[in-house]
Amino acid sequence: MQALVTPQWLKDHMHDENVVIVDCRFALSNSDAGAQDYRADHIPGARYFDLNRDLSGPKGEHGGRHPLPDPDAAAALFSQAGIDQQTTVITYDDQEMAMAGRLWWLLRYLGHDQTAVLDGGYAAWKQAGYEVTAEIPTPQARTFVPHVRSEMLVDIQGVRERDEQTVLLDSRAGERYRGEVEPLDSKAGHIPGARHFFYKENLAADMTMLPVEKLQERIADFADQEIIVYCGSGVTACTNLLALHAAGRTDVKLYAGSWSDWSSYDLPVAKGPTPAEDIEE
Repeated sequence: MQALVTPQWLKDHMHDENVVIVDCRFALSNSDAGAQDYRADHIPGARYFDLNRDLSGPKGEHGGRHPLPDPDAAAALFSQAGIDQQTTVITYDDQEMAMAGRLWWLLRYLGHDQTAVLDGGYAAWKQAGYEVTAEIPTPQARTFVPHVRSEMLVDIQGVRERDEQTVLLDSRAGERYRGEVEPLDSKAGHIPGARHFFYKENLAADMTMLPVEKLQERIADFADQEIIVYCGSGVTACTNLLALHAAGRTDVKLYAGSWSDWSSYDLPVAKGPTPAEDIEE
């Protein structure tokens, strides 16, 4: 299945028996905002998944700010939401497709390919003039059976031991990559050798994904190499994963712990605008 669907596609298929819609709106600055927005209005039939409560596991000393949920816990959540192997899951947010991308990636990681993100998010849906509601649906439970695809994920050891030809992409804003500021984690900078690949640069002004040819231009100089993507905590990196998937790279790996995991260890930290100019500390 394609990684992205248009509002028109969703309007045409939203009442299909095996289509489930999930609202993933979430504000990192206010963890209650997404649920409040959902209760105010949402796409008819949409369930709500919360990034912290539903799409992340318990935090520890290491592992990052948004560790992945346990596969069995995620399977229970999906089952309660009416998702099984016959279901097509369409997810959306209003955060540049990062939160929705997290669910899209997590479903695929657990073996479920019939999933896509609403291109442009909830804003695109409303801009199209389509129906919204405050009615909360009552899903009929199904049984989701997880099949973990471990090859989609790397941990900190995998990043440290990566092949020298592997491209490591940092999805964060430039000032965080360069180590000029760090508002969330204990250290500023990036993983030595990582390239800057800001996730928002995949998006047009209306927050829809750039055309495929533009995305392919972005990765042209490393299109044939192994790619690992990370960000602050494994969430906004998912917009990059969506973009890379759309560009034809469906095999990109996620370092889920990301910078919040790396910086929790006594490991080298690099600063500077490019890998060639890294200054390690």
